[in-house]
Amino acid sequence: MERQLAAFKHLLEIMEDLRAKCPWDRKQTMESLRKLTIEEMYELADAILEKDMEGIKEEIGDLFLHLVFYSKIGSEKGAFDVADALEAVNEKLIRRHPHIYGDLKVTSEEDVQSNWEQLKLKEGKKSILEGVPNSLPALVKAYRLQEKTAKVGFEWENPEQVWAKVEEEIGEFQEAKVKNEGHDRLEDEFGDILFALVNYARFMDIDPEIALERTNKKFKSRFEFIEKNAPKPLIEMDLESMDALWNQAKKKASR
Repeated sequence: MERQLAAFKHLLEIMEDLRAKCPWDRKQTMESLRKLTIEEMYELADAILEKDMEGIKEEIGDLFLHLVFYSKIGSEKGAFDVADALEAVNEKLIRRHPHIYGDLKVTSEEDVQSNWEQLKLKEGKKSILEGVPNSLPALVKAYRLQEKTAKVGFEWENPEQVWAKVEEEIGEFQEAKVKNEGHDRLEDEFGDILFALVNYARFMDIDPEIALERTNKKFKSRFEFIEKNAPKPLIEMDLESMDALWNQAKKKASR
């Protein structure tokens, strides 16, 4: 513990120096840091998917830097400092874990999650969905919305029911297409299909964001194989020839 505390103290000291002496660091605001923090989060997410422990360590360090940076700016504004932020999360964790720090009895992970959401409502939240950020990517947001409502019992009983909903939504999309009901209606129906598929993925214990990213990586790798092995510029090739190279890439990846 002493080593961890010393390292964190050192980071705080470095931030004091940077904010006082570095023109770039002195210029930054919470607003200017925001996009950089989002980028760092995506870099951490990439490292996690790649199981790159060295990369994960580096990106966690970068995020610590950003969090300390926000806290330093907060202290300059007289709003809060890093101690305030840490004390607040400490108090929240203790308050929301009465089965650890109180006398509440739980028997499962589901009990813990359900109780967590009920405690948030008691703290003044108007909806259990308040904690889902508006700026989340739509696929992740769909998963989190479904996950949170499921914790209070708003949930299908089994995967078969969810898949039936997927098929129902596909049918409604096809019907709207046949009736030529316009782009907006097709977009709405397609969104319903995606939402239902995310729900089915959740029932199958599949993270749809991770699943789609794996497919993205697979597509990228196979298309780059086509580019590398094409006998002439792709614009001059027909689809059948490119598809043949695609199948070669699939065979190569499966070895």
